[in-house]
Amino acid sequence: MCVNVYVLVYAYVSVCVRMCGFLYQLFLAALSFVYFAKAFAGGYMKSSVTQIERRFDIPSSLIGVIDGSFEIGNLLVIAFVSYFGAKLHRPRIIGAGCLVMAMGCFLTAMPHFFQGHYQYETSMSHSLDNATESILPSCEKEAGSSMWVYVFLGNMLRGIGETPITPLGVSYLDDFSREENTAFYIACIQTVGILGPMMGFMLGSFCAKVYVDIGSVDLDALTINDQDSRWVGAWWLGFLVTGVVILMSAIPFFFLPKSMANFCTQTNDSTQLNSYITNGDPPYGDHFLSLVADFLPSLRRLFSNRVYPLIILTSLVAVNGFIGMITFKPKYMEQIYGQSASKAIFLIGSMNLPAVALGVITGGLILKRFRLGVVGAARMALGTSITSFLLLFIQFFIHCDNAEVAGLTVSYQGLPAVSYQPVSMVSGCNMGCSCSLRHWDPVCSSNGLSYASPCLAGCQTSTGAGKEMVFHNCTCVGEMLRPAGNSSVVLGQCPRHGNCDYMFKLYMGFTVLFAFVSACGGTPGYIVLLRSIQPDLKSLALGMQTLIVRTLGGIPPPIYFGALIDRTCLKWGTKRCGGRGACRLYEANAFRYHFLLKSRPSSSC
Repeated sequence: MCVNVYVLVYAYVSVCVRMCGFLYQLFLAALSFVYFAKAFAGGYMKSSVTQIERRFDIPSSLIGVIDGSFEIGNLLVIAFVSYFGAKLHRPRIIGAGCLVMAMGCFLTAMPHFFQGHYQYETSMSHSLDNATESILPSCEKEAGSSMWVYVFLGNMLRGIGETPITPLGVSYLDDFSREENTAFYIACIQTVGILGPMMGFMLGSFCAKVYVDIGSVDLDALTINDQDSRWVGAWWLGFLVTGVVILMSAIPFFFLPKSMANFCTQTNDSTQLNSYITNGDPPYGDHFLSLVADFLPSLRRLFSNRVYPLIILTSLVAVNGFIGMITFKPKYMEQIYGQSASKAIFLIGSMNLPAVALGVITGGLILKRFRLGVVGAARMALGTSITSFLLLFIQFFIHCDNAEVAGLTVSYQGLPAVSYQPVSMVSGCNMGCSCSLRHWDPVCSSNGLSYASPCLAGCQTSTGAGKEMVFHNCTCVGEMLRPAGNSSVVLGQCPRHGNCDYMFKLYMGFTVLFAFVSACGGTPGYIVLLRSIQPDLKSLALGMQTLIVRTLGGIPPPIYFGALIDRTCLKWGTKRCGGRGACRLYEANAFRYHFLLKSRPSSSC
């Protein structure tokens, strides 16, 4: 009899151990997948800002506001989710957050189905004069110019849903893992999470090549391609894909227990075990008021820790530069190096982000291999931050010259001259053509000089149709002080001259090295935070860090980066019914100054 009881107890304990091991693996897999899913959506959003800017004809500063709406959503709920969520059923709260994120992705894509077809500006199909300004209000309303509000709200909803993942997920993981393994687990989860932006940027690159109204317009009739600054890709398609992926990531969290440690110490019968899985441990369920009363004292204890405010300040410096940089990096590569939006997005996803993933896992392995404590982790994070700043500073000197556009960056004789005045676009060679100075319809001459439109190039005749259209007898091309060439022009802006291709390759090499070095400091920063805070305050500490950093480091940077970038615009686009649209051409040197020198390394500590 005693032997049978012993066998039964042993069998039951074995089943519990196996189930605990399975739940550990399930949580690690689920948390890794949700890190991937949320980063997948975030990466796609970052890769699509240029397409969204062009589709809604809005300036970069407004794009910064839209991008910052994600952090605004976090700000609304992060403190309460971090504190109260730690006392409640953390996995289920994470699952509910995933459902909200998916709703946000679907809402973001909705404007495409409410708007009409995209009509890019061109000087060949219509001409605007000052009289059109009188119909501007009703016309812009008809064109759906305010539809960007849906993108703003969808991105905010995605930020609300993402709130519980990091503070509740990381604290839940740290509770049931061994102390020496936490750094490695976090590094693994973050590495899997890095695959999300990689896939998001890959998807963004694909969608940027697909025309926004694919399937409902004749693509052969288009006069622009994906290298044109007026091109808009199928930005909406990726948000539907990311919404489905996030929806799938929510499922496992509804099958996990409230506390892994309490679950694995259950030694009662299977009925109690099943009841625990279903209902969770309810010791705090009836004491909500006591949780509220303990919130402020917990905050006081947290900020009385001398290390914690220092971590917050260093994180603010890092995140301010990183968020501004990653938001407008594709545009930077377009304007400084003449790359297409699709290629720029692809290179970020295929080169920079893998370097980040390798850096994160390398940082975790170094911590585990050398058993670095809090001081060692802090030194490592500081060293990577300083090194990455030096690498970023070097990038400032690697650039191409301005794109040569007559009347904007060079004179009509090809001499260097930058002007913000529309009158400079008029010259003796096109003065009698009555050209519109507001349209952006670039053409390229055989001598490598671009013109803002065929009319401003002084062209008199044309042949062909669609993208194959060629303009002939262009008087401005014929009078250039350059070696004589064909006086015809073709659609599109001319490629960059000189060693721009070599400079771009050099720039990409430094950005990859910069991404790797700065990412090596990410995991040490997390460890410094976790090991410097009392165990019962870990979730609150992570949540408050997210709240403060995203409030001051996530919301302002895209807005002021965008506003600074707007100040460098040489040629604004024109909306279909009049009014200023998205910028078509920037002054490269001013753009580069604001983009690089306002940035900071992205380490966490």
